[in-house]
Amino acid sequence: MSTTPSTPLPVGPAIDTVLFDFGNVLVTWDPYAAYEGRMGRADVEAFFDAVDFPTFNARQDAGRSWAEARREVAERHPEHVGALDVYTENFAASLVGPVPGTEDVVRELDALGVRLFGLTNWSAEMYHQAEPAAPAVGLMRDVLVSGRVGLIKPDPRIFEAAIERFALEPERTLFVDDSAANVAAARSLGLRALRFEDAEGLRATLRGLGVPVRAA
Repeated sequence: MSTTPSTPLPVGPAIDTVLFDFGNVLVTWDPYAAYEGRMGRADVEAFFDAVDFPTFNARQDAGRSWAEARREVAERHPEHVGALDVYTENFAASLVGPVPGTEDVVRELDALGVRLFGLTNWSAEMYHQAEPAAPAVGLMRDVLVSGRVGLIKPDPRIFEAAIERFALEPERTLFVDDSAANVAAARSLGLRALRFEDAEGLRATLRGLGVPVRAA
């Protein structure tokens, strides 16, 4: 477990806002977990390979409806429609719980008066399941959900939309995401940004930026 950020952040003004990604930062997402006890791993792999699941999932995060996705699978890969149905019907099971330690950090930040916002790549139709899986989601003042705006990270336009919607001062905002591409995009727009590895590293980064959270 790391206790220091993987890349030092440049010295700058004190931060007053943290902008959180959700998947694998606040809530652990494992698509295979939706199939546990319902389908064999080989059949799941066959479905994921046939539809190129990372690309397929990105289209859902960008706003494609699940009904449209099902029609496309039925047309192109009819043998896998059942696998898609299992996933959509059991999506909540893919959210296997809060990422260890991050809820405590979020609660400390909230108590300190730090402004908290979310910027998540997430299907609009499935987003309602985020907070039950990770209560820290409910502490955000507002959340920009990719599926609702038709843009996904790392497209700079979704960061620009977040900056405008939340009235962010980029140099006073720390963006936290587990994707290197998303972190790079945020930095290109002047946001302070950390590639998330674990809660201990997040604490160390916040303390290095002058936010008095507890040490790891």
